[in-house]
Amino acid sequence: MPTIWLDGKWYDRETAMVSVYDHGLLYGDGVFEGIRIYGGKLFRLAEHLERLYDSAQAVWMTIPLAREEMAAVTEEAVRRSGITEGYIRHIVTRGVGDLGLDPRKCPRPSIIIIVDTIKLWPEEVYETGLKVVTAGTPIPQRESLSPRVKSLNYLAHILAKIEGVQAGADEVLMLDSSGSVAEGSGQNIFIVKRGRIATPPPFAGILKGVTRDVVIELARGAGYEVQETMLNRYDVYTADEAFFTGTAAEVVAIRQVDGRLIGAGKSGPVTRDLRARFQALVRS
Repeated sequence: MPTIWLDGKWYDRETAMVSVYDHGLLYGDGVFEGIRIYGGKLFRLAEHLERLYDSAQAVWMTIPLAREEMAAVTEEAVRRSGITEGYIRHIVTRGVGDLGLDPRKCPRPSIIIIVDTIKLWPEEVYETGLKVVTAGTPIPQRESLSPRVKSLNYLAHILAKIEGVQAGADEVLMLDSSGSVAEGSGQNIFIVKRGRIATPPPFAGILKGVTRDVVIELARGAGYEVQETMLNRYDVYTADEAFFTGTAAEVVAIRQVDGRLIGAGKSGPVTRDLRARFQALVRS
């Protein structure tokens, strides 16, 4: 069952509460991570916690729990939940303060760990692929807030997701302000052309996903050429294959973008191969 650890105490979904004066609620002032559980084991816990603590450092927030303690509490939360195939959400908010912006009025950050299940799409979608449309809402300007910070402020991505919902699409493709391809609403994007794999680089303003990095490692280990390079929509439209990666999404094919069929209009051989390699890794 869903299990929640909140500032040192255990709760369930019905009893866990945060203050209306928490700056995470008032201003989106906080950071988070999502981690998968496979066969009762946490996948890439160290990498996710490193990003969580780096995100907090970047926004001038000290997490009031050592990284080793955070890992131990996370593992205990998974044990208590009894969930063997699931998802963990770590949230660190600025904490309770007043109605002003000054973070110094929040004496102690608040830590929340949620263990639950997650499923973005039915299993058949991984073979048929996603229908995707380009969103008019661009990713946030990378000089405003570094995309390397996984912050609680996801409103631009939510607005893009709404565009996809209204268009009857499964997912959206987000661009930067200059029109270059960035990412999905919560995933990284890859394309395949003549056997070569390409994905936008971190400096493009994307979130540098943990699953993204794993897939790049797997692809290079399997002998594929992988380039981190700027892409535009022409590159996506004319690709042989395209797919998204993410903690919740894993590796999922894209069949159509803005009405253009991508390759054969279903999961292609490279996408299927990398998904199989990813599944083998997380089950190993």
